[in-house]
Amino acid sequence: MISVNRRKPVGDRYFGTTGPVITGIDVKLAEDGEILVKGPTVMKGYYKRPDLTAETVIDGWLHTGDIGVWIEQKFLKITDRKKELFKTSGGKYVAPQPIENKMKESPFVEQIMVVGNERKFVGALIVPSFSMLKQWMPQNGLTFTSNEAAIAEPKVLALFKDLVESFNNYFNHVEQIKRFELLPREWSIETGEMTPKLSLKRKIVMEKYKDAIERIYDVHG
Repeated sequence: MISVNRRKPVGDRYFGTTGPVITGIDVKLAEDGEILVKGPTVMKGYYKRPDLTAETVIDGWLHTGDIGVWIEQKFLKITDRKKELFKTSGGKYVAPQPIENKMKESPFVEQIMVVGNERKFVGALIVPSFSMLKQWMPQNGLTFTSNEAAIAEPKVLALFKDLVESFNNYFNHVEQIKRFELLPREWSIETGEMTPKLSLKRKIVMEKYKDAIERIYDVHG
């Protein structure tokens, strides 16, 4: 355990965070936001695995694999796993999950995966909520015939462009989604893009939808 919210004294808890750091534990954030921990509770290393130990405990600091931020310079908040983190071609680190979670607050976004590893900007694959589009399109002079036809409609594309731009206000310039592709089918366990815990298999999605990703970064598109 690294940090915990307390009931007392007042001011030692902050909902949405893991709380202030426990006494006797040192915590700092690496350049990429990874949470590093030092203290008596940190393990000496992996049993008979000096290779893993050398990768995980460096100069006494345990590299947790979690990405975090400080709230009010006191409360630790975990935002992502390092393995999900990617770096743009400009050398800036981006944590996709906070962006994805924020975007999914929209009733029009069923699923989303943020992309941009070694690219000039952040993009996104978006699966719309087709049940919402079936309601929205007739109200805006459009007839819903199929998922494929819906995502090709200029008015639908404009709807999602405005939606993305509105959510971009919550993120810094590097994290903002510059371009996106709408997809006609939901990701699922059966089709291989989701784990049984309903987590995204990012590598699978990137492989299956590599053409859509290339369209995002097509300078002539």
